[in-house]
Amino acid sequence: MLLTRPARPHPALRFLRRPKAALLASAVTVCLVAAGAPAEPLGVGDRIFPELGNPGYDVAAYDLAFTYPGSNDKPLKAVTTIDARLTSSLNRINLDFAHGTVESVDVDGRKAAFTSAGEDLVVTPDHALPLGSVTRITVRHTSDPRPADDQDGGWVQTTDGLAMANQADAAHLVFPCNDHPSDKAMFTFHVTAPDGYTAVANGLPTGAVRTGGSTTWSYRSQHPMATELAQVSIGRSAVVRRTGPHGLPMRDVVPAADKKELEPWLAKTPDQIAWMESKIGPYPFETYGVLMAQASTGFELETQTLSLFEKDIFTEPAYPKWYIESVMVHELSHQWFGDSVSPRTWSDVWLNEGHATWYEALYAEEKGDHPLQDRMKAAYGASDRWRAAGGPPARPKPPAPGQKIGIFRSNIYDGAALVLFALRQEIGKDAFERLEKVWVQENRDTSVGTADFVRLASAIGGRDLTGFFQDWLYGEKTPPMPGHPDWKQVPPPAAASPAKKS
Repeated sequence: MLLTRPARPHPALRFLRRPKAALLASAVTVCLVAAGAPAEPLGVGDRIFPELGNPGYDVAAYDLAFTYPGSNDKPLKAVTTIDARLTSSLNRINLDFAHGTVESVDVDGRKAAFTSAGEDLVVTPDHALPLGSVTRITVRHTSDPRPADDQDGGWVQTTDGLAMANQADAAHLVFPCNDHPSDKAMFTFHVTAPDGYTAVANGLPTGAVRTGGSTTWSYRSQHPMATELAQVSIGRSAVVRRTGPHGLPMRDVVPAADKKELEPWLAKTPDQIAWMESKIGPYPFETYGVLMAQASTGFELETQTLSLFEKDIFTEPAYPKWYIESVMVHELSHQWFGDSVSPRTWSDVWLNEGHATWYEALYAEEKGDHPLQDRMKAAYGASDRWRAAGGPPARPKPPAPGQKIGIFRSNIYDGAALVLFALRQEIGKDAFERLEKVWVQENRDTSVGTADFVRLASAIGGRDLTGFFQDWLYGEKTPPMPGHPDWKQVPPPAAASPAKKS
């Protein structure tokens, strides 16, 4: 994710960026719960979001069906079907779900009791589920696009419909799920909307069926996906198709009335994919495209195979072309770093954002004449302040109450890219570039953590880099930059005197 700006661009084009995910701080043991014991929320022990995710099962596939009523002032009808393998014996199943009404739950085709506990939907089937068994859970529910008072994310209302922005912890505001990036699964979508609307989702289309005054569009992913990366667009949209490198099928989703104006930006994506492939290898998914939504979010988001952008970033004249293209590359980079290779825990989010920021900056250097070293030197000067404010890159401070996306701070964007710059300085450019390629190739379609990156970097770098990473990723102070002993921390500018009241 990239926090691109405040409501209006700063004259100096300074922009914030947005963060992502993390995993198990401690092992969780799951056992059979006494039938009469009260339901309680569970979690996988993530340091950042301790009650997200659920122990005891591994989701293999989601089948999501949404019926859009034609306006955003009432809930969508929905059916979520989950196929999961039990990793513990259970007589209750906790699903993450909030901001919707559950009508019924079936487990393996038989009615099950259910209740809520915190932000969990707790399901009690009429039979115990043994370790190793495969179960199907079907939840009939509503999915509410109206904002919740104390929750961020989920459905995003656009001027002509809806889109999704589930990062980091908001997929369960849309559908019941195991809402943690450590549990990736296959996804199928069925979206029904009235005539005049078009629905698009992650993956490739599998059909469209018109019935009466509505159409049901179906899509299916060909690679596992984290819940935070799910995307459904419903709007009065045009779908623009083209072919990318190596015959890659591409589709962009834009407001139909703006198709011609936005086409020059859409046409840039194939070359951007080719540029990324020249750096780190083949694009990892079955399709790609951008979704330009008529919405005000303040961020762009790398939803898998269909990145979400505010339309206005492409039409705001204050943004130079090189900047907009680098933002596009930031979200494209995430298809490798964050989507294909997902974080095991939300403390590992620096692996997503640091790499996306790195390739964004490298693209700006090669295509826009904005030297990466200048940006890294500036980041170095601010790094101690970022660490104090948000924590070191691999141990971000938890979000403040009511600010769940607050983990997306400068320390995991330019601060994490600075770690990669230091690593390249430490092991050399050739070893660093090999590391990047091997990392995405060996870990494709998985969830991995910081320790995995440290081990691979040490193997390719030819020496134990544990101490190097300990200082750069977890230290309260920024270590000296290899090869640049003259780089120093820069004190913050003096605060301006408060304006006098008249």
